Amino acid sequence: MITRRACLRPLLAGTAWCLVGSPARAGGQLEEPLADSVRTALTSAVANSAPPIPQFADPDGHIKYLRWLGAMSHRLRARKPDTSERREFLQTAWYESKRAGLDPGLVLGLVQVESAFRKYAVSPVGARGYMQVMPFWSRLIGDGDPSALFHMQTNLRFGCVILRHYLDRERGDLFLALGRYNGSRGQPQYPDAVFAASKAWEWKEEGPPPASPLPGVPPEKVQGGA
Repeated sequence: MITRRACLRPLLAGTAWCLVGSPARAGGQLEEPLADSVRTALTSAVANSAPPIPQFADPDGHIKYLRWLGAMSHRLRARKPDTSERREFLQTAWYESKRAGLDPGLVLGLVQVESAFRKYAVSPVGARGYMQVMPFWSRLIGDGDPSALFHMQTNLRFGCVILRHYLDRERGDLFLALGRYNGSRGQPQYPDAVFAASKAWEWKEEGPPPASPLPGVPPEKVQGGA
């Protein structure tokens, strides 16, 4: 279970906060020793580079996804004006979030805080891309090429897998996991910023979805085109 600490943690001395653009607050994951089993699991988790094509067990799930996509596309339009780029980004973010067992709204909030949705953002400490992944991860669990972290799916895949890893290490404590992701474990500023940003990307199904798509109408035409 993912939990959020209600109390504010004491500030740890000596940790710097780096601003990348006015809305972005990028720190950097800290390189830590990984057990062989953990390294193998993480390497496997980032290895598959197949295109992120969402799969659904039933039409209702597909319709809910399309409604989410339509709502998020509308909210993201000002930051990503190009429709195809926006849809590709959202589809990939949704896919990688779900694949890692994370809430897509949380991931979008983290992207907003880390990079302000800038694909080629680089922080003062060297973190890269949408989710500001530190280059050492490409050496630890990737193919050793840090430039790949500017590839959209690769960056989102790494970021989601790393956050999932930290969440597991912190036994479901999202406050501490987010702090570890930013390299500021125990401090409230970064987790609070992500929680606040995530509110803009919350989405709930309004009313029950239809039992099946409308006769003769493709699912993508049912309430939610971007």
